[in-house]
Amino acid sequence: MMIILTKSFDNYCTIISFSYRHCNLTMTNQIDVFVYGTLKPGEYNYQRYCQGRVLAQRPALAVGTLYALSLGYPGMVAGDGMVQGVILSFADPNIFLDLDQLEDYQPHRPAEENEYQRQQISVFDLNHQPLGLVWVYLMDIKTVEFYSGVLIPDGCWKNQD
Repeated sequence: MMIILTKSFDNYCTIISFSYRHCNLTMTNQIDVFVYGTLKPGEYNYQRYCQGRVLAQRPALAVGTLYALSLGYPGMVAGDGMVQGVILSFADPNIFLDLDQLEDYQPHRPAEENEYQRQQISVFDLNHQPLGLVWVYLMDIKTVEFYSGVLIPDGCWKNQD
């Protein structure tokens, strides 16, 4: 069996598994995104951006540090803490068009002009067992400081409204 991992121009992965022996081709286009703020189920951006588009959801943990921003939503940065969130699985690769707009991310502009950076990270289940790579929107610590970010020690953001 040969496994090929390709990364498309639109930044989503397609895994193609081909077995020479059985000549079967399997392709999966599922896009997994780790969300930790307003896109979580029950939060105010979930209905607009995710409702009816999510194939599956699963609680998860990611290594990082979470901050509450003065704007009313959180920002996650690289760190050594644990951030609590949810993996949302989508079938539609166009989900990034909407999420990138919400997160003020444009892949072709300089990183310092984006509010968040979309990248892949490893995530874990609630027992700290690895689940694999997923997409996430991370913020630079300078942006967190600009928005007067306050550390969330337990790594779990909840809307305060």
